[in-house]
This record gives sequence, structure tokens and C-alpha cells, in this order.
Amino acid sequence: MEIARWQDVIKVFGIKSFFENTTFSAFLFLTLFLYNIIMYSKQQTIILQEQTKEWLESNNPKKLDKNNIEELRNILRFHEQRYYVENDSLISDYEYDKLYKVLENYEKQHTDLITKDSPTQRVGVGLIKDFPKTQHLVPMLSLENSYDELDLLDWDRKVKELSGLSEIEYSIEPKFDGASISLVYENDLLLRGVTRGDGEIGDDITPNIFQIKSIPLSAEFSKHNIHQIEIRGEILINKENFKKYNEGLIEEGVPPLANPRNAAAGSLRIKDTSIVRKRNLEGFLYHVSFISKIKENIQEETKTHSSLLKLLWDLGFRSPQKELKVVSGIQAVINEVNNFEKQRDSLPYEIDGMVIKVNSIDLQEKLGMTSHHPRWAIAFKFKARQASSKLMSVEFQVGRTGAVTPVAKIQPVSVGGVTVSSISIHNEEYIKEKNLKLGDSILIERSGDVIPQIVQSLTATRNGSEKEIIFPIECPVCKQPLSKSDDEAVWRCVNINCNAQILERIIHFASKDAMDIKNLGDAGIKKFFQKGLLIDIPSIYEFDFNALKEIEGLGDKSISNLKEAIQKSKHQPMHRLIYALGIRFVGETTAKTLAQHIESIFDLQKMNEEELMKLEDVGVKVAKSVQAFFQNKDNLSMLKKLEHLGVQIEGKKQEKSFGNLKGQTFLFTGTLSSIKRSDAEEMVESQGGIILGGVSSKLNYLITGEDAGSKLEKARKIPSIKILSEEDFKKLLLN
Repeated sequence: MEIARWQDVIKVFGIKSFFENTTFSAFLFLTLFLYNIIMYSKQQTIILQEQTKEWLESNNPKKLDKNNIEELRNILRFHEQRYYVENDSLISDYEYDKLYKVLENYEKQHTDLITKDSPTQRVGVGLIKDFPKTQHLVPMLSLENSYDELDLLDWDRKVKELSGLSEIEYSIEPKFDGASISLVYENDLLLRGVTRGDGEIGDDITPNIFQIKSIPLSAEFSKHNIHQIEIRGEILINKENFKKYNEGLIEEGVPPLANPRNAAAGSLRIKDTSIVRKRNLEGFLYHVSFISKIKENIQEETKTHSSLLKLLWDLGFRSPQKELKVVSGIQAVINEVNNFEKQRDSLPYEIDGMVIKVNSIDLQEKLGMTSHHPRWAIAFKFKARQASSKLMSVEFQVGRTGAVTPVAKIQPVSVGGVTVSSISIHNEEYIKEKNLKLGDSILIERSGDVIPQIVQSLTATRNGSEKEIIFPIECPVCKQPLSKSDDEAVWRCVNINCNAQILERIIHFASKDAMDIKNLGDAGIKKFFQKGLLIDIPSIYEFDFNALKEIEGLGDKSISNLKEAIQKSKHQPMHRLIYALGIRFVGETTAKTLAQHIESIFDLQKMNEEELMKLEDVGVKVAKSVQAFFQNKDNLSMLKKLEHLGVQIEGKKQEKSFGNLKGQTFLFTGTLSSIKRSDAEEMVESQGGIILGGVSSKLNYLITGEDAGSKLEKARKIPSIKILSEEDFKKLLLN
């Protein structure tokens, strides 16, 4: 059955004359009505997804001609429906853009084949029906995409031809990877906030916009001769807040969110504003689409795109003023976007490319726009970080705390320049939540150095051959029964002598943030464990170095370096030893807190829950875990053996009166230019100061380096916090 198009539906329902003469409101009703009935059956979905794969086949791609052009259009319409209406993509943005480009290029060469309902001839599709619908003052068009320098050169050529200029001044800014919004201010007050929707009409989410603290509820536009203004932007969750939010979900036994973009978009559609407020959303405003002036006279600050961004910044908006570059000529643009891609992972938020715009507003108006995108702007997309693959099998791995983690083995696929073949799928509840099955087609995503995640299972493409993922009832290594408590989602092997747990505990003990035993990495530990040279943590200090000479690839120099590193690790400070023990819920910061209040590691054995909970940042869970660890006879025996082998188990208890920073709390943000952050934190602690993990009313000092992010903005809203530069911090230490 051929998929219905607008003309077919109109013909079937006999409403062509009504369609041609209807008022806008009636047309909107009809649009919604038609969209509700244009649905795809399961069979059509499978066929269209198979056709999609054929068009995306890299080794033998289909050739577009007049006989199959409608097939490609139907494929694009289908994926638009999945993305805009159902919010359930079956392909990545890059794959969609690739198909769109094929159709667009062909239609440019064969203009006689262009149809009014071609995906290249409209702004977008679909409306989400959860919120009131509102029309944008100016349509929110898509941007033309480019993926290499040749695309940018060609776009520059067309801009110069249309403008009659030999060189163009361009503005360059990050392409934020979040949820698009449009804000309208009138008489200096925020009137409404609307999602992109179909580009013409979006969802009115004003109550949720009010919960985003980086978006001003009022701004003095009237001082700049502006009565009404429409501003475009993106709602984001920065990487740090996203990580913390996911950690909270994991602690509650809830599967983590796949990426900040999905988290931000989903947050905007939550109807409970108190939940939205807790998500710590941020708004970046990057474009002024409409201005209604109080008096008709030219304002200098509205002549260029860059001056408009500065105006927004000066009025209290988060515009990309700091990231913005204004350059002359396309070669300077190419240099900037290539340089910025290298910095991508160091930014506090996700971006997926750069946006290049003609800087002059007059020239923008002269260049105009197509029905799909403005001619004066283009998006340069970075390497794709989403891709589709297939879930082939699942392995179950045992960690140092006995947690059994399922790991999906997928068809190898390149994402962001890295080949991915394995992805953690966390726990049994996550598998159910994502509705994962063996043989599923899946969409995966990798953001920077973040471990890849499965965004979703493409359930619409299932053909019946997929199989359920069966979680084991016994440990895959030691075969002991698994156990799961009521308050967490993780199944655990409770046998602490399980070889898998022992191996992972040794790896953690030797790791960089723990005892920092250089030359003893994961691969080496696994090899030595397999050969019986390592059997537990104390065996690190009983190494038979003569036996190492028989192992291929290990020369005298390597063995000597390893011996020296092991010996050096015996004198690590107390907090490193505590962290190295792998006590559940005890991270680096908590380990430092514990170390500051004891003189010997065995002092922790004497402390009860109540005494432990009096310490900074130690709650019920941590206290119970610490006490349980030091009540275990095997653990105490291990510590005594480490002491016998020369490992330092004593430290210097921090006196309350020590240091001129005693009792003061500190936090660092941004990049320090003259000192490592870890060294700066040690300086604070050596003088009695306390390092906190986040901004709150408990914080006394925030030390800011270059590219300080959301912590700085949050601190500015708490009057009691003193914000210091790196130089101010040094002066404070000296005084």
C-alpha cells in the first residue's frame, strides 16, 4: 500500500474546496486532523526502514533518478514523522541529512521534478500535542548543513554571487545541541516561550521557561527603542549537571538518561514545574528574529548579528558572546571551525557543530531565504556522534563490589571518529526500560569522552526473530547465586572471594586516583592474575620479580620501573589508601574527609555510624558502608597484612585549629593557568580549608579560572560567596 500524501487524503475526504478557502484557524484544525490519520503501519515501517538502509549503503549506494525519487521522498517524510511527531527517531541526524542532501542536489539539477510537497519545500513537519499551540512571529527555519570545507566554499561562493561582494564578514558561534525555543518579550517583560514545533507553530511552554534561571523574566529593551522582540535560542543541561543528575538516578535505581539533549527536550514537556526547576536547565539565546521598534529610527546596535548578541549579553541573557568570532572571508571561517572542533570536549555543554552567519543584518535581508533555510546562514556539522547498529549478544561482567553489569556486544560502528563495539546496558531494569532484545536495531550515541549509550531500540523495525535478554540467576564467574536488595536495581555476587571481584579490586587499588602504581595498568594486572603472580591486593607487595623475566615483552628496565613504583606506593597519603580499598560509596572527597579525622586506618574500625555521620558529607549510606567494611574479618586481615608489608597505614590527624583557612570552604571552576587544580586543592587543605563538590550556601570561596562555567553563574546568585580570580587566590594564601 502506497503511503498517503496530502493530495491523496484531501481527495479521499472530498474537502479540496474547503482546504483552498479555509481560514487559518480552520486550516490549523485540518492540519492536526490530517496528521492524526497519516500513520504508518508496522509493515510499512519495516519496509521503509529496509529502504532507508539500502539508500544509506556505503558500498553500493542507490542512484537517484526520476523513477525512484518518490521513494526517497517517502523515506524522508517517514523519518520526519518519526522525529517531529512521534519523537522516536529510527536514524541519526547525520543519516537523515545525508539522504536529504541526495534529494536536494538532484532537485537542483532537475527542477522540473520538484513537487510542492517534497521534503525540501517546507520548513518542517509535525506538532506535539501536549501543550497549547502558538504561532511564531517569524517562522523558525532549519539551517542548511555542511560537513566539510568544500561545502563551506560552495556556500561562500553563492553568498558572494547573490550579494555582489568579493568578501563577506561572517560571525561564527557554537551550534548548541539542545532543545530549540523562541522567546517573545513585549514592553520589557517575557510574554511567552515556545518550542520550535513545525517551524510555524510550536508548544507554549511559558511556565517551564519561567523555571530556567538564566532566562530573564524582564529586560530593558525599551531603553534600546524596542517594543517587542522575538529571540531564538536553545535549552541545555550542561555536562556537569547532567552527570550529577544521572548519578542521582542511578543511586535511586533508575536508568540514566542517554544524553543532555534528550534530557533538556524531555524536561520542557514536563507539566510539573517543580520538577523542571530541579533539572538545572540553561538557556542560550543566539538569534534575534523579529524587532518592533518604539520609534522608527536606526539603532547602531541592530545593524549586525554580533551587535545584537552583545545587546542580549548586556541585558543579562546568555548569548554566545564569549564564543563568538567575527572574521572576514571564508578561509578564516574554515580555520576557526577546525580549531573549535578540537576544543569541543573541553566545553561545559554539548555542541554538534558551528553556525556561520552573514554578520550584516541588511545583507541578510538582501540574501533572503528559501522555504527551508535562510541563505545567509549555514551549519558546519562536526563528526557524527550518533549511529545505528545491531545488538548481537550480551555479556555479564562482575565488578569489584560484586555488581553484575550486562554489556551489549554490537555490530562495530564508527561514532565521532571512534569504533564502538561494546556498550554497558547497566542493569536488568535498564534493559526493560529500553525494551532491548537480542537482534534489535539500535541507535547509539557517544558524547566526547563519555562512555557510549544506547539511545533507543528501534522496535518498529523488528521482524520477529529478536530474542529476550535473559538475566542470569548465578554469578557468571564463580557460579554462586546472585542477590538483589529491594532498594537498588543491581544484582550482585555476594561471594567476596569471587575471582572477578578480586581482579577488579586489585585494578582499582593500583589505579591513578588510588595508590597510583605506575607501570601496573589494567592489562598487566589481568595478565599477572591469570598467571597466578597476583592473587589479591597484598600480593602486589609480594611480587616475584624474577618470575616476570619469563614473560615476553617485559625487559629489565620495565621490571625495575614496576618494582620502584610498587615501593613508592607504600608511602602514599592516608586518603589514597582509604579510596584504594574500594569501600562502597566512598569517593576521593569522602576519603579525604575520613583521613583528616584519623591517625591510623584502624581508627575507622572504632567509629560507629553516629560518629561517622558527624563528618562533612558523610551520610547514612556512607556510614553504614564504612562500618560494614571494617567489621569484616577478611578486610581487617588484609589491612594488617598490608601494614606488615610496609604500606603506610598511619597519617596525621588534622587539628581543628590548623591553618589560616580553617573551617573555610572552597571550590574551583574553570582552567587554572599557573597551577594544577589538584595542587591548588591540596594547598587549601594543607591550611585547614575544606573542598566542596558543588555551589551552595555552605560555600565561602569560588576560585575561577579560564572558561568558568555554570558554577560561576550560580555563585553570583548567592551573596555570601566570595568569587576570586586565580591571582586573588594566591594573595589569600600568602596572607
